[in-house]
Amino acid sequence: MAGRTKSEKTFDCIQYKRRVQSEIFQQINGMSHEQEIAFFRQQADRGPLGPWWKRVQARVPPTTGP
Repeated sequence: MAGRTKSEKTFDCIQYKRRVQSEIFQQINGMSHEQEIAFFRQQADRGPLGPWWKRVQARVPPTTGP
């Protein structure tokens, strides 16, 4: 493309993704499956979309086991 200059990267999203994945792995390492589920539910509740997630969960009918 004419007139286009290459800009310097200021944020590496792949590096960021890998760092966050590593941090999460360190937090859940050694947890049982049930503990992992509880961990991620707690993170969803506390995160920036927590209020929205709670409203969604309130609308979803509970599932019954097999």
